[in-house]
Amino acid sequence: MKKHLIRVPYINQSLNYPTGCESVSSVMLLRHLGYQVTVDEWIENYLECQEFETREDIVYGGDPRKVFCGSPYREDGMGCYAPVICKTLNKVFEKEGIYHAVDETGSSMEELLSTYIDQGMPVVFWACIDMKEPIVGPSWKLEEAPQETFTWISNEHCMLLVGYDEEGYYFNDPYENHGVIRYEKELVQKRHEAQYAMAVGIQYKNGNAITANTAN
Repeated sequence: MKKHLIRVPYINQSLNYPTGCESVSSVMLLRHLGYQVTVDEWIENYLECQEFETREDIVYGGDPRKVFCGSPYREDGMGCYAPVICKTLNKVFEKEGIYHAVDETGSSMEELLSTYIDQGMPVVFWACIDMKEPIVGPSWKLEEAPQETFTWISNEHCMLLVGYDEEGYYFNDPYENHGVIRYEKELVQKRHEAQYAMAVGIQYKNGNAITANTAN
């Protein structure tokens, strides 16, 4: 079976970043582009995090569309969504002004493949841990808007989409040292949709997709 696969440096999140899948996936992408930033540098110098706080038995926290909720270094951290990764990647890119992160949330798999994977560029991609069923909850009050309750979809996971074949998609999956792993297309689509079909791509500032080495 013919496959289209981008070779990307792999990083295991499990030892030091139990809830840092978004950070580790982003750093793998940066390494692919030639940036030597470490995961710790990404978290400490670029990623905006907001801790949870309990007051009068009510939990308050950040908005994962704006910040990482909790800490990527701890098991009780939650995570963040595509806008946060876009913003953080663009902080890394701003000095050179060559690349630009694009929020591709809602784009079809076909669009992600043709725009990025077929051009040799991996995609930061949200689905579920080990493609397990999504679980609704927990919930917390948003610190900046206490009248609003945010409900997290658990088993959230972020990986780097690196390829495909006729029946499956390939990922650099940082969870439990999975390495490059393949999941069946229909299952990936379901789990991706369960996490709001979030994805982030990288383009040149002029809007063109980046091309890089691939292996068939």
